[in-house]
Amino acid sequence: MRIILWGLNYAPEVTGIAPFNRELCDYLATCGHDVGAVTTFSYYPKWRKQPEDRGRWQRVDRLGGVNEHRSWHYVPQKVTTLKRIAHELSFCLTSFWRVLRLPRADVYFVVSPPLALGFFAWVATRLKRSRFVFHVQDLQPDAAVGLGMLKPVPMVRVLYALEALAYRKAAIVSGISKGMQTTFLAKNVPEGRVRLLPNWLRSGRMAPRDDQTRARARARLGIPGDTLLAVYSGNLGRKQGLDVMYEAAAVLARQAVAPGERRVQLLVAGDGAGRDDLERRLADGPLKELRLLPLLSNAEYEELLAATDVSLITQAAGTGQYFFPSKLLSSLAMRLPVIAVADDTSELAQAVAEGGFGCTVPPGNGEALAQALRQAAKDSDRLAAWAGKTSWVGRFAPEKVLPRYHELVTALKP
Repeated sequence: MRIILWGLNYAPEVTGIAPFNRELCDYLATCGHDVGAVTTFSYYPKWRKQPEDRGRWQRVDRLGGVNEHRSWHYVPQKVTTLKRIAHELSFCLTSFWRVLRLPRADVYFVVSPPLALGFFAWVATRLKRSRFVFHVQDLQPDAAVGLGMLKPVPMVRVLYALEALAYRKAAIVSGISKGMQTTFLAKNVPEGRVRLLPNWLRSGRMAPRDDQTRARARARLGIPGDTLLAVYSGNLGRKQGLDVMYEAAAVLARQAVAPGERRVQLLVAGDGAGRDDLERRLADGPLKELRLLPLLSNAEYEELLAATDVSLITQAAGTGQYFFPSKLLSSLAMRLPVIAVADDTSELAQAVAEGGFGCTVPPGNGEALAQALRQAAKDSDRLAAWAGKTSWVGRFAPEKVLPRYHELVTALKP
């Protein structure tokens, strides 16, 4: 079969959706298919293109048996709602033209966001006499409304109309969580066209965390061995609600550490649209309990996790039902217990409750997060019990998940 993955994010980006898009293409190519990717130039999560890519209209790369067709798109220096719409629409338009010029594919695997890509995929597949899968990584309009980024105005109605059209015209509508499946059904997508295609454990194995690796990593970071290190790593955006980290650090700073009690150190590593706000808060009110690191390479990220006691995964209030954080999988792969900041009804909170590998505190409640961290610092047996349950992540092993993607696309063969 000839398969084209059509999506905004792709390698060499190392966070978010891009690594999954790349690995899916590589996997389908190893299955003997003719696979291509229609994407753009790398920019995420820094929201900045590489110097050599700026001003380029298009490029074709070949990596791992996959032809990568890159098209220009607009990347704003400061992300606002309107500029983000222009950003996504520019990719939809230039990539649509690229798809039309490429040979017809048997199946187009279209990754959302951007939401509007569903409309362009429908037009392209009508012209090409083909079909497309609409794969949703993030329920974009619902999340934007939940965050207050969009108000109930005509723009919102347009977005929901685009969403409905994409769901109606796609051969299959897939999502990465059970909650997304429920949402699709509530939005009148026929059950026979709804599929669950979760993200997978990218490392493909449970990584070791031995004492020597931990000590070496902590020495490089300057973190004492008796300090409880709680880490958030990844995208620093609005839907992560990272203000709670600063608030928790401020609470910890006001509390005295009793003799023999472990100190708590919070660490945030990453980049994104919300990083500047966090940097400003730390500049105005420095806190030794909270450190900020840049976006890390894969090797640096794995080293950081080796030094970590608790993985922090945060979500803004009202957004947890619209996306599922893939960083949960990498944290559990390193046998790290998790403290989640999420709504009780979120997919993340439900996973934590089901797996028993951590606890959940409400979004925006720095006091509750600080209390959970202090309790974890005091109770090493509890941390060990949580770490012992991280094998829950095994259900997301790539050898269990990726064949489901292959089965779906090959079932659509003309």
